[in-house]
Amino acid sequence: MSAADTIAHALEVPAPPPADQPWLRQSLSDGPTGTALLHIERAHTGHGTWPQAHNWIKAATMTPVSASDTSGLFLGAPAVAFTLSCATAPDSARYRQALTAVDQHVTALAHRRVDTAIHRSGSGERPTFHEYDVFYGLTGIGAYLLRRHPGSSALERVLAYLVTLTRPVHDDRLGSVPGWWVGHDPSFTHSPGFPSGHANLGVAHGITGPLLLMARALRHDVTVDGQADAIYTVLAWLDQWRQEGAAGPRWPQHLTLDDLRTGRPTQSGPARPSWCYGTPGIARAGQTAAIAVRDATRQHAYEEAMARCLTDPRQLARIADTSLCHGWAGVYQTAWRAARDAATPALHAALPPIADALNRHTPATAGRDPGLLLGDAGTALALITAAGDAAPASGWDACLLID
Repeated sequence: MSAADTIAHALEVPAPPPADQPWLRQSLSDGPTGTALLHIERAHTGHGTWPQAHNWIKAATMTPVSASDTSGLFLGAPAVAFTLSCATAPDSARYRQALTAVDQHVTALAHRRVDTAIHRSGSGERPTFHEYDVFYGLTGIGAYLLRRHPGSSALERVLAYLVTLTRPVHDDRLGSVPGWWVGHDPSFTHSPGFPSGHANLGVAHGITGPLLLMARALRHDVTVDGQADAIYTVLAWLDQWRQEGAAGPRWPQHLTLDDLRTGRPTQSGPARPSWCYGTPGIARAGQTAAIAVRDATRQHAYEEAMARCLTDPRQLARIADTSLCHGWAGVYQTAWRAARDAATPALHAALPPIADALNRHTPATAGRDPGLLLGDAGTALALITAAGDAAPASGWDACLLID
């Protein structure tokens, strides 16, 4: 039995969420909404059954689905809609009626969230992660709309908002800062190290998340005015802050106001390789953008950066778990998607050792921790990709924007 099979069997029966966390049911990150994706993928490929998948989908929807303004791709109506969309098939009516009902709420949510973002921008306030990021912001909601409703006015408005987010703004207190400059630290709090906030470069919460969405939309011929210019703006920003070292190119996770003023990042070395913040995620965003704008030179540079990261023992030694967010599973899935698009062979050559590491580091006890982003379900999904060397049948990794 493979490690993915072992995890799936251990996670066969959903447990109720803690009584003080009822919202966990609709969490793509930690709850049954995310774990359902493992059973959905296995059902699509014949390694599991649809009744097994339905048990987890049912567990995710036992309480009213939230479409409040705090919901996003990883929580609430968009999360449930994403999971249901992964369970559908062209030749089946399975979950289509439920998905259509939830879609209406996601579309309305997208319009409300854009309205709120526009109002915030007009007031001169800085955004927060939750306004634009992959997990709870408009980038994640836009990723779902691109999957389900690419021609919708809701997606058009999300993309138009992201275009404005890439433009510099003048703040009376800070001076000129990027439009995605947030007034808090990377932990969403206020700390002495970030007295004026920061500009985040990671995929999960930073500008490379919007870059991925805008580039993926362009590759699908979904565009709004200024979108290509916005992509070039972010690519130029990444060019500016790219650092060279013995282990290859790297990018800072975030930049403080002092970093902007001196032109030098405080971060002295490469971040832990990961989807969420490190070189693999940022390089996949840059590669996708370069492909979208047909920039072969930049594409090669980003592919080389990822390949050098994936073959550097000192960087790989910093990976501490097998999670999708910042562990071996996320590194492998991101690298596999990048290799599939790559114009050079280096990424293909780097994949087998990463797959071996993912298998080797997956503990024999895996399956005790449900959840997609930090739990064992996400690990199992990456193991399935590694074993079959094929794109997910359900398209589950679209929630990471790396597909």
